[in-house]
Amino acid sequence: MKKLLLALGVTAAATLAPLTQAATYNIDTKGAHAFIQFKIQHLGYSWLLGRFNTFGGQFEYDADAPEKSSILVEIDTASIDSNHAERDKHLKNSDFLDVSKYPKSTFQSTSFKAISDTEAEVTGDFTLHGVTKSITFPVTKIGEGKDPWGGYRVGFEGKTTLKLSDYGITYNLGPASTHVEIGLFIEGIRQ
Repeated sequence: MKKLLLALGVTAAATLAPLTQAATYNIDTKGAHAFIQFKIQHLGYSWLLGRFNTFGGQFEYDADAPEKSSILVEIDTASIDSNHAERDKHLKNSDFLDVSKYPKSTFQSTSFKAISDTEAEVTGDFTLHGVTKSITFPVTKIGEGKDPWGGYRVGFEGKTTLKLSDYGITYNLGPASTHVEIGLFIEGIRQ
């Protein structure tokens, strides 16, 4: 009888464990399958586009229980790349990112609200330029499945607009350049 109860307990645990646990995914920056991009108006005359080349993080995701999802991203602010070395030097100084004083920017989610199978809202604490604010933005699940190398992947994108002065960045580029659009495009590899 004890053996039967033990066998049933082990079987139940093995069956229920996958249903109650989200998988951990590392953001695939090594394979360059993730990007953090930005877009801001330049003096109101054109758009300035760029990206951060160095960042990393992890996320938890379970399609059957998306409300348990979470993400942590850490950005090396000195890796800003606007495709112009002199401009990047200016963006790194105290007028903007002040990377010597604030070398990292982070986003740590606090909630994930599923809207549909592919759409959700994520809320979390975003730290930039030494200031942390709670932000909420929409995310879209692009897809998930096995990869050609024997792994399993899932990808998301999220976009938001930030007011620079909320983060202590007050350099005047004109009234059209007070906000920056940020895009996070990530592909994670299940661990």
